[in-house]
Amino acid sequence: MTRRSAEIDALGNVPKGLLIDGQWRGSSDGRVFVVSDPSNEEPLAQVADATVADGHAALAAAARSQTSWAAMPPRERGELLRAAYELITLRAEHFAMLMTLEMGKPLAESRAELTYGAEFFRWFSEEAVRVAGRWSPAPNGATRLLTMKHPVGPTLMITPWNFPLAMGTRKIGAAIAAGCTMVVKPAHETPLTMLALADLLQEVGVPAGVLNVIPTSRAAAVCEPLLRDPRTRKLTFTGSTAVGRLLVEQSAHQLLRVSMELGGNAPFIVFDDANLDAAVDGAMLAKMRNNGEACTAANRFLVHESLTDQFARRLADRMQALVVGRGTDPDTDVGPLIDQKALTKVSHLVDDAVAKGATLHCGGKPVGERGYFFAPTVLTGVPQEAAIEGEEIFGPVAPVTSFKTEDEVVQRANGTPYGLAAYLYTRDVTRAFRVAEALEFGMVGINQGVVSNPAAPFGGVKASGFGREGGVEGIEEYLETKYVGLAL
Repeated sequence: MTRRSAEIDALGNVPKGLLIDGQWRGSSDGRVFVVSDPSNEEPLAQVADATVADGHAALAAAARSQTSWAAMPPRERGELLRAAYELITLRAEHFAMLMTLEMGKPLAESRAELTYGAEFFRWFSEEAVRVAGRWSPAPNGATRLLTMKHPVGPTLMITPWNFPLAMGTRKIGAAIAAGCTMVVKPAHETPLTMLALADLLQEVGVPAGVLNVIPTSRAAAVCEPLLRDPRTRKLTFTGSTAVGRLLVEQSAHQLLRVSMELGGNAPFIVFDDANLDAAVDGAMLAKMRNNGEACTAANRFLVHESLTDQFARRLADRMQALVVGRGTDPDTDVGPLIDQKALTKVSHLVDDAVAKGATLHCGGKPVGERGYFFAPTVLTGVPQEAAIEGEEIFGPVAPVTSFKTEDEVVQRANGTPYGLAAYLYTRDVTRAFRVAEALEFGMVGINQGVVSNPAAPFGGVKASGFGREGGVEGIEEYLETKYVGLAL
């Protein structure tokens, strides 16, 4: 199959409507929105544009299905997830092409996301049968204390554009395992992968009404009424801190259970005793995974003054050797940013840093006349007052600054409202654990540039949100605890 025919095949097999109560349908007002390829700005597909009425219909379906779905034996729900894992894996190339077309990342990155995302279904297929309470005597011995776990109930899931498969599977997998029904609102930039995933879940036998998907370009108008509807019992959101704050405010009316995975400003710390080769390798992963469009991406490179020049030079050599191009080209290392707004933001951050005294080692500007490409960039000597020091970059830009002491770098690393991920490189085990404990972040990578793992709890502190996804903790976000006291 040629590359072009593979693209056509990937797009042609995806539903373009709303999934409500097991049926694919158009929006209630007949509107659609266009999904475009960020590499050339050309339209890929037209997708049904959900209305407020469609949102209510989806929630009604989820609410009707909740009781019977929660009563399904955990083993059966787990088997549905296992079947979905196997089918996604079988169709890996189809999903990878779809993600590359709508999000822009290179096929190699899409394949990596497919592997990562599918693993959440396998992980939670095993967790479904491990939900348990406890039985214990009261301290006075007169009664027995029993705790039970129950599904929270219908859940509104709002997923981002940067990982269109994995951000869905880690939410949906946990909800299915726990016995919660769902209304999913995918990002309007990348809804096709979620629609294909929903179609697959129907194929393996997830009952009608359990999973409902409502792509829309009118997210605020559609989602707020759902947050205020008493049938909704939980909200889970992955996206920017600004939008997360607004959603938390809206969710307060119903006192919803809320999980928020929000923005980041990850420090990447290289101590003077670090293995420099390993640190540069890790920096490339931490910075360039997913084109740099990841909330866990290294945002600030803090390197001991004895290694700063060597590190920056080696990193710049690696960055400027990367091939920028359309994600479907097998030679491409770096695809486009998601849209013009993202390109403008990254350009502004770099220009601002240079204007305030930073030194540009490579890149620094957009690439090409079509699409939203930005050259991989390394900056040194970035002053603290530069905007890039405090804002999430979400692009292929690495600002490098130096430090002298451990106390100084920990203070600088923690000097941000965000607290999602941090990275540190050292050969001193005692220092590694001392610094890891001192860092105010939900996840810390020691001598590794990637921390995400379906078997580990993913999430942050401070302005990076609350709640955890993945690991044994992930399913707890979808469960309520009931205490029963039994008199003897």
